Order: sequence, then structure tokens, then C-alpha cells
Amino acid sequence: MLGRVRTAVAQLVGGPGPAPAAQPPRDSPAPPRVPPGPSACRGPPAGGGFSRPAFLQLGAEELRRAGDHAGRAVQSPRETRGRLPWSTGYAEVINAGKSQHNEDQACCEVVLVDRRCSPRCNPAPKGCTGEAEGGRGGLCFHYWGLFDGHAGSGAAVMASKLLHLHISDQLRDLVDILQDSSPPPLCLPSDSRVLPAERNRAPLAEADAELPNDALPRFHLEKAVSCESLVIGAIENAFKRMDEQIEREQTTRLVAGGCCVLAVVYLLGKVYVANAGDSRAIIIRNGEIIPMSREFTPETERQRLQVLGFLRPELLGNEFTHLEFPRRIQHKELGKKMLYRDQNMNGWAYKRIEEDDLKFPLIYGEGKKARVMATIGVTRGLGDHDLKVYNSNIYIKPFLSCVPEVRVYDLTQYEHCPDDVLVLATDGLWDVTSDREVADVVTEVLMGYEPNDPCRYTMAACGLVVRSRGALKERGWRLADDKLGSGDDISVFVIPLDGPGNYTR
Repeated sequence: MLGRVRTAVAQLVGGPGPAPAAQPPRDSPAPPRVPPGPSACRGPPAGGGFSRPAFLQLGAEELRRAGDHAGRAVQSPRETRGRLPWSTGYAEVINAGKSQHNEDQACCEVVLVDRRCSPRCNPAPKGCTGEAEGGRGGLCFHYWGLFDGHAGSGAAVMASKLLHLHISDQLRDLVDILQDSSPPPLCLPSDSRVLPAERNRAPLAEADAELPNDALPRFHLEKAVSCESLVIGAIENAFKRMDEQIEREQTTRLVAGGCCVLAVVYLLGKVYVANAGDSRAIIIRNGEIIPMSREFTPETERQRLQVLGFLRPELLGNEFTHLEFPRRIQHKELGKKMLYRDQNMNGWAYKRIEEDDLKFPLIYGEGKKARVMATIGVTRGLGDHDLKVYNSNIYIKPFLSCVPEVRVYDLTQYEHCPDDVLVLATDGLWDVTSDREVADVVTEVLMGYEPNDPCRYTMAACGLVVRSRGALKERGWRLADDKLGSGDDISVFVIPLDGPGNYTR
């Protein structure tokens, strides 16, 4: 065993392999269109074993090394197998034995969205070609996704193959609207071929008949809705549809467990970062660190969880209390005053302990050890539909949300240099590496390569993974300061913000 460990480490020292090839020009052939309709979101084949992201194109021997918990060899795209859009860098490593397989998954795609056909469209190609009226085609978006699985990799694998298709489907109604400079219509017409200029005409009466004065509404205020908020809504709904599909197909597709999701969509000059879970994203721009997500854990979402437990106490199964206490209450402390806080409080106060307070707290623990119902340490993500409290019939899913928080970064507002990047990573990296340490590693690696060298971002991703994993020593995986390295799966994207070139498309 020791000899195998030494061999794997020695192979890794030689580097993660050749760099990806240079990025082709922007006028390269368009990506294939996503097939419209529900069929585009069919699940992967049932069953299936250990797998890694398709863009890594690992052979049998490479797949074996990728699954070796002892060697923990870093995997990244190879030059001879193509490159990712924008010369994106990617690297990953398996855990140190925490689970049988690497439960992280990743996806990187370029998707072309066809406009949705009108219900009045004939089956013939005419009128349903996916081309917008006026000669405009569909929308193209770039997509990156990290999926951190737990209690099995089934949900992560399924979401990594399908979430971008759900996003595409949600955007199909918006193809013409997002390419039009006028405000979004309040209602979509039944005939999708109505010209954009006609969309904002409010159908208040037949044949534009004049209404009597007393029939006119007293208030004419209409909330302004931006195109940006339409994209955010499309992403949010795509997450919900993905979660519903996992629930429908979890038995037939053997979809085990759940997953946290961190997804990025680049569309029409803006970057949309959607996070549901404890993965995180930061932008490093001219040395400045800009957080683009936050973790969703029992501590960060304490009040949301407590409100639900307060409003629907039946979900607590008569086993839990929605109140939070600094520690478990003992029976001998009945009648005493103890610190607590409820769903309306940020601070703490004292209350007299009653019999109901002896129940187990809905949220218990601190930091990475905090748990919902003593079971799960994340509060947003996909899947987990069958998750129950141990040895009980209490479902935890009602307290878990599949809706992401979406933050937007406008690339057109800044001049970006080749060293400005967006870093996405699962919690295996962030557990042992701070934002500043991530920025320092990325900056140091990028300075060692020419600005036009496309492999520099892959090497930056590899540098982050190696730094967070540490080196194998007698006492396990250790960082440079001899602190314990990450024993979790680690997956990292490093995306150059000058990647799209012409942001005004």
C-alpha cells in the first residue's frame, strides 16, 4: 500500500498533464441546438456506476486513478482532448475515503436556445424553425455547473446532465423579449409570432373600444420588470423543475441522495451566478475579491427554518422544537431561565424552561457541525426527497429549499484583463482555504504564464486543488503549514472574465 501511495504521489508531482489547446475564434461554428420540449430533459440511463465529467474524457486507467483514495491524483482536461469554452480551467480530486466515489460532478456547455413555437404552429417546419421573427435567431448562453453530492452521487450526476436543458427550456419564451430593447410585456400573447412592438399593447377591450370613465382603473401603477429579472426567474424555475424531475424519476433512475448546486450562466453580456448549497464563487478583479454567492447552511438560514417550524409544527413530528438554545436542555433544568432565541430574534434572551423545550432543537450544532434535525448540514440543493430523521418517519425535505440565490455581474461595465477570473469551487476547497488565499494562489500561478497562454487557467485550478488537498504525510493529508488538508472531494472552475471577447454580441 505504501508503495502504491508513493507511486501515485510521484506521478502527480510531474504535473496534471498538458494544457488545453488554444481557444478557436469567436466566429467558429455555432453549437448544436438543444432539442425543444420535455424530451430534452430526459434523465440519464438507469443505474450506472462511478463516472466523471464527460469533458475530462478519462480512459479506463485514468478513471481508476481518479477513484484512488490513497493517491488522490488531480484530474484536469488534457490538451489533446479539446478545451473548454473561454479556455476555462478545471481541476478535481477525490476525497480521502469519506465516500466510495467522488460525489462531485461538473458540467460546461454552450447552449443555443430556440424560441418556443406557438400553440397554433403547424407540425410542418414552417413557423417552427426556431428562428425569431425579423430574421433573428435563438439565444446562445455559456454554462458552468458544479454539483456536490451527498448520500450518493445519483442526484449530482442527473442534475449535471440536465439542469442546463431546464434552463434552456425556461428561456425559450424569452428569446424575442431579451433581444428587444422595449420593456418586457406584462402578458405573453397566445400567438408567439406577434411582433415585439405589438407586445406592450394592453388588451383592455375588444376592438380598442373606449371605456367609460367609471370603468377605468383608479391606479395605473405597473411594476417595472427588467430583462435581467426575467433571466433570474428562468434560472430559479429551472432549479425547481430539475428538483421535480429528480423526485419523479428517483426510483426508475436510481437517483440516490441530493446535491448542492453552483451554476453560472453567461447571457447577453451578464454573468448569472446561481447557488443552492455550500459551494461558493468569487470574482478576482485587479486584486479585489468580489463574493458572488454565500453558503446556505442551518446557521445562515436559521430564521427561515424556524419560521417554517413555528407555522407548521406538525413537520417537527413532536420530536423537535423550533426554538434554539446554546446547548441541549436537561430535565433537571425545568423551571429555570435559560438563553434562547426564536424565529424573530437575531439576539438572545432568557425564557423559563418548559416541558416542550426538552425536545431536540430543529437546528443543533455550530459551524460545519450544525445540522437540521440532527441529520443534514446544508439547507438548499436538489434531491433528498426520501431523507428522514434517523429511525423515524419525519421527512426533512420540507425544510430544504431547491431555489437558488442568483447574483448578477455585468461584464460590460468593466475593462477586464486576462488575470481577472471567476472562481467556482465546492466546499472541499473553501473549508480549508480562505478567499484571500484563493486569490493569492490564482495570482501567483497566472503570473507564471503568458497572458495569451490558454493553459494558465487550468494550471490555476490545479494549483487551488493541490493547495487545498495538501501533501500526503505520516499523519494524513497536510497543508503547507502542517494543518489538516481537505479530505473532501474538491472541484474547481477558473473562468477568465475576458473570455467572451466581444461582450456586445
